[in-house]
Amino acid sequence: MVRATIGDVAARAGVSKSTVSQYLNKRYQHMGVETRAKIAEAIEALDYQPNVLARGLKQKRTSTVGVIVANIMHRLSTEICRGIEDYCQEQDINVILCNSDEDGEKEKKYAEMLQAKQVDGMILLPTGKNGSLYKKLARHGYPILFMDRRVESVKADTIVVNNRESVYEAVSHLKERGHRRIALATAPLTISTRLERTEGFRKAMDEFGLMCGSQSIINAEISALRGRFGKLFDGPEPPTALIAGNDLVLLEALAFVKERNLRVPEDLALVAFDNIPFAHLLTPTLTTINQPSLEMGRKAAERIISRIRSEEELEPEELVFKCELVVRQSSDLRRGGADSP
Repeated sequence: MVRATIGDVAARAGVSKSTVSQYLNKRYQHMGVETRAKIAEAIEALDYQPNVLARGLKQKRTSTVGVIVANIMHRLSTEICRGIEDYCQEQDINVILCNSDEDGEKEKKYAEMLQAKQVDGMILLPTGKNGSLYKKLARHGYPILFMDRRVESVKADTIVVNNRESVYEAVSHLKERGHRRIALATAPLTISTRLERTEGFRKAMDEFGLMCGSQSIINAEISALRGRFGKLFDGPEPPTALIAGNDLVLLEALAFVKERNLRVPEDLALVAFDNIPFAHLLTPTLTTINQPSLEMGRKAAERIISRIRSEEELEPEELVFKCELVVRQSSDLRRGGADSP
């Protein structure tokens, strides 16, 4: 079967090829409603499929954005990707999604593959392990954007949340409920988000005059967390409240709570950083620090597409979104007695 050409569409619609080209690129400013309808009818009747590759070569664009996430298992990552994809679809931009698994080598290979495919720009939730790669992309003016995690040594568009302030607010909430022995658990301090959450925790504990010993902060691999929880809770002064640094840390905390037959919130109050989809379904319901991940994803897509389409060089921007502390039953019990302030 012979494939229809743009010339065939133009002939059937009774317009020029340039008019059909303008229609395909959604440049309707000088095109009447009747003309658009004729072209649409011709495209459908001829089953015309635009040659995307040829258009891309002509425009020096592929209408494709690459996204590399550090761990697709995180709810935050999937929601950010959904926001990116939703906005890109509205703009007729394709998305290639890659998962680095926090592996610097995988991240580097994916970045090189995306460049080989000539994607117009890249959004990264970076592992933080490829500083020279990030710098090279930025230095060559390649459109990149960092999500969720800062890369301090590279000047590029960055979208993050107010990690320090959010954990500070969580500690303040727990203090108001009578807790003095509060612990924080995160994965290793290899990325900015975990560092900032730990800094916010230390600041709050210090300013509120709360107990913050060496055991109060756990920064460990997910597989080692339950063992660390055991040492913490077997100590002379176990915490009465725990802040989980993300959704995967929370799952380990919940498994530990079940193993030890701890009651939440009577024995241990729980707060989790991340958008936990089942938070309102747990018994008791779970207090969370929610991130506006869908909005962040849409903003990332909007920003990278603006940079791709701009004929001028745009100055890098950092956008900081605010989180929301959603108080539920797991931390809302007011404590009394010796643990009260």
